[in-house]
Amino acid sequence: MLLSEISAFLEVARQGSMSRAAEVMYVTQPTLTARIQNLESKLGERLFTRSRQGMRLTEAGRAFQPYAERALQALQEGQLLLADRRRGGTGELLLGAAPSFGTYALPALLKRFAARHPTVRLVVKTGHSEEVQAMVLQREVQLGLMRQLHHAELETTTVYVDELVLVVHPEHPFAAEGRIALGEVAGQSLILFDRTSSFHDLTSALFRGAGVSLRSLMELDSIEATKKMVEEGLGVALLPLMAVAAELTAGQLRRIQVTDAPTIRREIVAARRRDAGPPAGAVDSFLAMLPELPGLLDQVRTAGLVAADAPGGAAAQS
Repeated sequence: MLLSEISAFLEVARQGSMSRAAEVMYVTQPTLTARIQNLESKLGERLFTRSRQGMRLTEAGRAFQPYAERALQALQEGQLLLADRRRGGTGELLLGAAPSFGTYALPALLKRFAARHPTVRLVVKTGHSEEVQAMVLQREVQLGLMRQLHHAELETTTVYVDELVLVVHPEHPFAAEGRIALGEVAGQSLILFDRTSSFHDLTSALFRGAGVSLRSLMELDSIEATKKMVEEGLGVALLPLMAVAAELTAGQLRRIQVTDAPTIRREIVAARRRDAGPPAGAVDSFLAMLPELPGLLDQVRTAGLVAADAPGGAAAQS
């Protein structure tokens, strides 16, 4: 049975008149009559009797009426739900995130998103960028937040560009000057994190390209462990600025400018399948929020620069 037939039945029952119901529904009386007859045919029951007082429900009609009302209400609620989904108000948002983004950038963004869309269910899966890319391709997530990895089946939107910064303990000799040449790191213990990450490869390539041989090298499996080692004065490290912003602001770490080396940057993107169609609902709402993130990151960068320019050190410019 059709929605138009259910609506016709309920309106005739409310009005008690075929002609008045037709006027309310903006249809002709023959059209309304045909809808009622089609519904009665499908149900195998007469729903109305005609009298001088107008259209009256039969016993079958009275029994059917509450079910018709519930059905119409459910359909109307479904229409409202879909309209709300298109606006990003309800539904589910499935995200894949690389470790650095998922740990240091995504929480603040999701806090804002959840405040604006409290009925959207959030699911976040983490993995290295290659794993996140696979999640998107296999439709395990709707969006992947990762470093730029080109793939013909994916379209990407730049979220922000992160950079590696050299950090040391505040009492490290480098902190007094605030800037060094890359070769000076050769006499230090360099701490690297996560051999499987692109940052590890970028850091190693930087020193190889400059012909700098390191005295000693410590390798750990996470950014957090690397930060702790630097905070204990066990070495120096090149770490993503977003990951050390809080420690720079608190004075637990000091940012050092490397005067003769290019800034190592990495583009972070939001990736989705090209065949997913135009973004809608929660995905569209989340994508619409991404332009807000650079402003947040600018605040973080400013905080890092302020910390690097504190007494005892010079401002680190990239």
